[in-house]
Amino acid sequence: MPLPEHEQRQLQRIEQALCRDDPEFVRRMRAGDPRVRYGHGLMQALPGVVIGAGLLAAGAVTGRVYLGAAGVVIVLLSLVRAVVSWRRYAARVRPAPSGAGAGTATGTTRRPGQTRRARVKERMQERRRRRQEGNGGMTGRTRR
Repeated sequence: MPLPEHEQRQLQRIEQALCRDDPEFVRRMRAGDPRVRYGHGLMQALPGVVIGAGLLAAGAVTGRVYLGAAGVVIVLLSLVRAVVSWRRYAARVRPAPSGAGAGTATGTTRRPGQTRRARVKERMQERRRRRQEGNGGMTGRTRR
């Protein structure tokens, strides 16, 4: 549920005051954000790819196999780091999939982070609701 407009303005004023009063705290809070950390992983992988490609080219030009092999290893490791960081970054930025196709075998929707106990409780509440409606808690059957 979004905040009312006047509360959003108040929150922005509080955030601006905090930024003015304690910039070190703000910097640490932003650095702790996983999206920032994964973005840094992407930026750190880029020089690795460039250095590895340079070693690979130097190995090819000079005929030194070990330079080419080192270049290939560095490029591959850097690309793996970039892909892992990108996937983690994209998972944090992208919203979770909506209810389309998110149903489980019991017909209840499974929410990310929902514990097994919460899902069992939800199923029991759904059965109780169906029983009260008159079909005995069984889907697709009528009560005799």
